[in-house]
Amino acid sequence: MSEKTMTAAINEAIDQEMARDERVFVAGEDVRVGGPFGTEAGLHAKYGDKRIVNTAISELALTGLGVGSAAVGLRPIIEIMIMDFVTVAMDQIVNQMAKMKYMLGGQARLPIVVTTHAGIDSSSAAQHSGSLEAWFCHVPGLKVVMPSNAYDAKGLLAAAIRDDDPVIYVSNKRCMQTSCEVPDEPYTVPLGRAEIKRPGADLTIVATGRLVIDALEAADELAARGVEAEVIDPRTLSPLDMASILTSVRKTNRAIVAHEAVRTCGVGAEIAARIADEAFDYLDAPVKRVGAPFTPVPFAPVLEDLYLPGKTELMNAVRDIGLI
Repeated sequence: MSEKTMTAAINEAIDQEMARDERVFVAGEDVRVGGPFGTEAGLHAKYGDKRIVNTAISELALTGLGVGSAAVGLRPIIEIMIMDFVTVAMDQIVNQMAKMKYMLGGQARLPIVVTTHAGIDSSSAAQHSGSLEAWFCHVPGLKVVMPSNAYDAKGLLAAAIRDDDPVIYVSNKRCMQTSCEVPDEPYTVPLGRAEIKRPGADLTIVATGRLVIDALEAADELAARGVEAEVIDPRTLSPLDMASILTSVRKTNRAIVAHEAVRTCGVGAEIAARIADEAFDYLDAPVKRVGAPFTPVPFAPVLEDLYLPGKTELMNAVRDIGLI
């Protein structure tokens, strides 16, 4: 075990999976010099041009490269540096990657991972700050992963690379330099399994990405006031581990769902709806949702701070359900 940032943990996962399986390669813009967030740092010197592939600035083309190479037996990692840029590649992701196995009657496997970086980071403005994970949760045939810490980031990425289905792997930018203890050896974190990050009996907080960190901070403050919040990180958004979430809600009788993405039609809306569908009789208060307002992300730092949901919004939601 050693202390690693999320960036370093992702880099280590890619390195170890490339060493384990010669079919794994990385393609993307600027990946030979380490990629936009350093997740491919040092890999070109180790694996060369054929396995660390710099591409033209065309997300549609590089994603098509991934689909074609996966269909003939390789295991590509396709780096789309900023999540907003997936808009350019939606045909390849939604119409080809997600549907090819089904349309060919299972004759083709698509072991492809699309890695990308979502969320707000230092006034990057509306075209570089999106959190679009809910788009892909709506598409049958895709798995969607969103880690919140370095340990999960490494294990989930290794599992995604080994998976025979296409995976959208979303890293929140504000999590990249957070750190924790991470095993040096290879390991996997199973896809489709949530984790209780903090146990509690009074309230369930389901949070994704950076909001997991904010939820844990809110839970510490709540504990000082005599309220024990259980914090659950789904880790995989599709398939979603609703069983773990529902078990928690049936115990605590209250729920808040939180993410950085726009609240309207976000992943939190689906989780809240399923809690209402499947655990309504256990609820002592309405399910509350925390998310960003329905507007493009502003550039101005003061407006960006107002836009960004976090601990303050979580505490306001706790007040709304009458626990403080």
